[in-house]
Amino acid sequence: MKDNPKYRPRVLVLTSTFPRWENDPEPAFIFELCRRLISYYNITVLAPRTPGGKMRETLAGLHVVRFPYFFNRWEKLAMHGGGILNKLKTNPAYYLMVPIFLLGQLLALVRLLRHERFDLIHAHWLIPQGLISVLGIILSYRRIPLLCTSHGGDIFALRGMILQRMKRWVMDKSVALTVVSQAIKNKVVDMGITPDKVQVISMGVDLKHLFTPDPKVTRSSNELLFVGRLVEVKGLPVLLKAMPKLLFHNPDIHLSVAGAGPLETGLRELLLQLNILDKVDFLGMVSQRQLPVLYQRATLAIFPFVMTKSGIQEGFGLVVVEAMGCECPVIAGDLPAIHDSITHGESGLLVPSGNCEVLADTIIRSLNDPDLRFRLAREGRKRVVEEFDWEVIAEKYKKLYNKLIRVD
Repeated sequence: MKDNPKYRPRVLVLTSTFPRWENDPEPAFIFELCRRLISYYNITVLAPRTPGGKMRETLAGLHVVRFPYFFNRWEKLAMHGGGILNKLKTNPAYYLMVPIFLLGQLLALVRLLRHERFDLIHAHWLIPQGLISVLGIILSYRRIPLLCTSHGGDIFALRGMILQRMKRWVMDKSVALTVVSQAIKNKVVDMGITPDKVQVISMGVDLKHLFTPDPKVTRSSNELLFVGRLVEVKGLPVLLKAMPKLLFHNPDIHLSVAGAGPLETGLRELLLQLNILDKVDFLGMVSQRQLPVLYQRATLAIFPFVMTKSGIQEGFGLVVVEAMGCECPVIAGDLPAIHDSITHGESGLLVPSGNCEVLADTIIRSLNDPDLRFRLAREGRKRVVEEFDWEVIAEKYKKLYNKLIRVD
């Protein structure tokens, strides 16, 4: 870093997911990380433009540059709907936008690198942002250290031979890699990357001020809660199929679903088929400010994660940490990445992924055992506060940034 104590190193962050404004229900984890680092770094974020979005603005102290890639009213490839991959699944017409999207971000990056000086580039997702960063550095003739972060989808999806080689090339060109779970690190190492190059640093949750228990909120005795995008990996159909058995044992059970996504129409049809329409409420997208009350009120939070036929699976599961932070007992599908936050029988309960019968039995047992729920809730919060609060995560990234910025 510079010797001038007043100098804040300049960091350029590339992402395809970024809020349009503060308290936007769009995923905000990259915004939250950047916001917590601006005391130490001058941060510019390069993100895709959205309908009605500003091209340049200052958001919570961050310099935000949004690149255009189509007519503004149709720039929805990276908006809602569970991310770019799920957008492509729901509407093949979006594939026509992909080359323009990639070119738009690449041109915007080269323009920034040629006109401004940066000490570090931090790309979230190997493809496309990591690939674009490597190309941008080459085309702009700059020597800037590149840090890439994998959030899971870019590792578990995009499995073709050419894409695998692209990911490996991006990782080789990066001076360091961070991944959000041990499961992703294991996968990256299997791809031939040296373990010392990879750090496990998850995204964080505000567990000191936002996602906390509230003794003033009365916790229900029969309310189940699901929070997440309505996409295949979240496994909501498994929970819905468990509902008839749950209702047979406890007719007062009710399920709230907080989230939106491309599967919503099909899920509502499933409710009709199962004859449980009056037992499930779809709340739509819920802002981070509103979520804690849902967690504080729910009897159990259920996250029935599944692996898709193509191998896509959850990379970490921040919603699990949010629920545990609010002392809401958690039951989740047993996938490798979930082990980072849940130890079965201690901080939560794990069930075989995709098994609606075992899920129903586990929920029934938990509903009938308030002592178990109390113990899981207390241990769950204790664990996540120690490991996943934003202060802990931001400090880890601060140390890594400082180390990489010294690389010449």
